[in-house]
Amino acid sequence: MLFELPLAPTPTKRDIRKVSADDLKAFMVEHGEKPFRAKQVQEWLWKNAAGSFEEMNNLSLATRELLGAHFVINGVTVQNQQRSNDGTIKSAFKLYDGNIVEGVLIPHDTRMTACISSQVGCSLTCKFCATGYMDRKRNLDAAEIYDQVVRIREQCEGQYGTPLTNIVYMGMGEPLLNYANVVESVRRITAPDGLNMAPRRITISTAGIAKMIKKLADDDVKANLALSLHAPTDAKRNEIMPINEANSLAALKEALQYYHEKTGRKVTYEYIVFENFNDTLEDAENLLKISKWLPCKINLIEYNPIENADYRNTGEENLMSFHQYLADRGVQTNLRRSRGKDIDAACGQLAVKEKATAA
Repeated sequence: MLFELPLAPTPTKRDIRKVSADDLKAFMVEHGEKPFRAKQVQEWLWKNAAGSFEEMNNLSLATRELLGAHFVINGVTVQNQQRSNDGTIKSAFKLYDGNIVEGVLIPHDTRMTACISSQVGCSLTCKFCATGYMDRKRNLDAAEIYDQVVRIREQCEGQYGTPLTNIVYMGMGEPLLNYANVVESVRRITAPDGLNMAPRRITISTAGIAKMIKKLADDDVKANLALSLHAPTDAKRNEIMPINEANSLAALKEALQYYHEKTGRKVTYEYIVFENFNDTLEDAENLLKISKWLPCKINLIEYNPIENADYRNTGEENLMSFHQYLADRGVQTNLRRSRGKDIDAACGQLAVKEKATAA
């Protein structure tokens, strides 16, 4: 009687960008390659942003085939993009497992900014944010965050003929709930053997996780910090940002002061001005008090409405009065006009649409 032996399982190839430099060097030596080949591969991956082993043309064909037999590069691709009349380009990025995240290129007279995601979905349920109505599927790894910057840099150079200048971690997800990967991506983006971008051009934006803000300071992460504040009292912040219940303004004040004392850096407060919610002069006075916690600047932001929420922009007259109240009292205050109003530019909108289309 003949018995058919079960087929051996196909070994899963490792993502080479998750392999340490030392492990890659050991792999090369084990397979009869010179140790320095590992450094060449690392340069192709992180400095030249190679998306395939075939691109590594200073390696022999045999070496490239060896890499291809054991590893993969789980790259991020542009599945769809929308271009606004104001020049903003929003992209739906497809990950190796089929999940979708978003990134945005925001052109300006003096800078070209990439807004990138750190998670697939989000767990924070902020009431005004489209991503807050999505489930959090998983964290992005450092390479997936890095790839978003590379894809947006390609758009910037291709569409505008100019280099990318700034990066904000302000897309889908809460960066400080994916701390290790976010910090590693910052390192790769700023490293001389990476994209070599200036740390002062990178901003990590958080909804406010006090203990992780302190960790940023302790680890001396080379990036700027922005707090998505959006309300100047605990009562109002609890209403629109449930995370505030565990990270009160008092806790955030203590964490931000700790951060400033250790790093010497200013903090940016992001404040969307909603009609009939946080747009009175009393709100401005409460925001003024917060501005005195430590050296800071405040970005007053126009809201990009979403279907799930009833929040609206405050009127222009209200916005200017609010701005003037702070400016007259010596607070560095900037107006950030909403971009991409004619496309799905609010955070999470395009990803939701792509998911629905796929379904």
